[in-house]
Amino acid sequence: MAAQPRKAKQVSPTFPHASLPVVCVVTTDRQFLDELVPELIPWFQVVLRKNFANLARWTREAHVVAVLLDIDTEPDDAHQGHGGLPILSELRKLNHDFVLISLSRSRARSIEKQALDAGADLHFRSPVDIAELRLALADTLRRRTDDAAREQMRRQAQENSRFQDFVGSSEPMRRVYDAIQQVADSSVNVLVRGESGTGKELVARSIVALSRRASKPYIRLNCAALPENLIESELFGSERGAFTGATEARPGQIELADGGTLFLDEIATLTLPLQTKLLRVLEDHQVQRLGGRTLRKIDFRLICATHENLEEMVRTGKFREDLYYRIHVVPIHLPPLRERVGDIPLLCDYFLQMHCVANGLSIKRLDETALAVFEEHTWPGNVRELENLIQRLVITVRGDEIRASHLPPKLLARNLAANEAVLLPESGTDFDAEIQQMEIALLTAALRRAEGSKAAAARLLKIDGQRIKYLCRKYALG
Repeated sequence: MAAQPRKAKQVSPTFPHASLPVVCVVTTDRQFLDELVPELIPWFQVVLRKNFANLARWTREAHVVAVLLDIDTEPDDAHQGHGGLPILSELRKLNHDFVLISLSRSRARSIEKQALDAGADLHFRSPVDIAELRLALADTLRRRTDDAAREQMRRQAQENSRFQDFVGSSEPMRRVYDAIQQVADSSVNVLVRGESGTGKELVARSIVALSRRASKPYIRLNCAALPENLIESELFGSERGAFTGATEARPGQIELADGGTLFLDEIATLTLPLQTKLLRVLEDHQVQRLGGRTLRKIDFRLICATHENLEEMVRTGKFREDLYYRIHVVPIHLPPLRERVGDIPLLCDYFLQMHCVANGLSIKRLDETALAVFEEHTWPGNVRELENLIQRLVITVRGDEIRASHLPPKLLARNLAANEAVLLPESGTDFDAEIQQMEIALLTAALRRAEGSKAAAARLLKIDGQRIKYLCRKYALG
């Protein structure tokens, strides 16, 4: 593979590690090697291969970080004389962090495209500028190394922000984690409070996982999910014949939680009679099935959750005060997402990975503007709303980058970051031209609304008649 005459030697970037990066060069072109190797040796540890045999396995064992592959080394009729193309694909599948540079004598653009599609980071055509190749290799390897370091830091941050099933390292969430750990090993009743979608059940599961009852039954019941005529039998159980359709005796959720934990979500939806029966169970540690006469001794821990203002419900008589004090032994307040400063990037990253993997897709990411939109949004539906949106974007957005333009209009409507991106692109804008376009748009809209009357249009725009005539002449309107 012919090389261009050398240019003046340039200084290559240094690498942070004491040991030199291992670069594998695969070619049989001796003249090319004689030019290339002296250029690389000060900056890399160079190893040579003359064929593709076991190349993927060998590069892994030799801790190779970059491969310069002459795809013409082993001609293959099936690949138009460029047998190295499938090897590029094999190497890329083996290691996404490899720096792969393909080399060829072919001048055809189609070969370059095939090489890049196969996984090459860069493609060089003969004659190769050796100094340019060396700098491109160093620059690409440096970027790949920096990317790997950032990825490691991201993973470390993600790991440091995890607690049980929670993701987040903000101060409000740290207080939640501390509260969970403080109450987990006791048997006191816990009331988890917070807006819908904040993860109240995750608190219950975390408490159970860290408690002595972790291996015992964990029973969850959403009190708002069942109609009033079913919730009583669901909670307390029933004997055969207790009501129409009760063809056999069955234990209730309280009884099933014996020895373990009962989690009652949306407890504020229980009717007053059911609140009374639940209070009796908590006081006597006994439960009686519907239609039954036997009291069954039970031992369970109660964790409740609500987004309602129980204090107000107690004041208005909608919730029993004595039950309130029974379940409110230790309250844990979950903060809304809008108060969890710094947690949104962590949650986005977590949900992107989770749903991409679940759907067999490559990992997508949010660009800076899209992430800024997410951080400015108030998230009335909290973490549940965020996860649902991420899941939708994973499925609907093609490519690996999610941009602000992919986000729902409602999310963008009042968002400063999104508006800033529209009004002021990265490349800047022509202020006078933008103002001119805005004036034309306003004048056109006003004239259309006023059915061509300049006087009426002037009143709509709150300007005098002389000025609207001047502007219309200036922009040749009307």
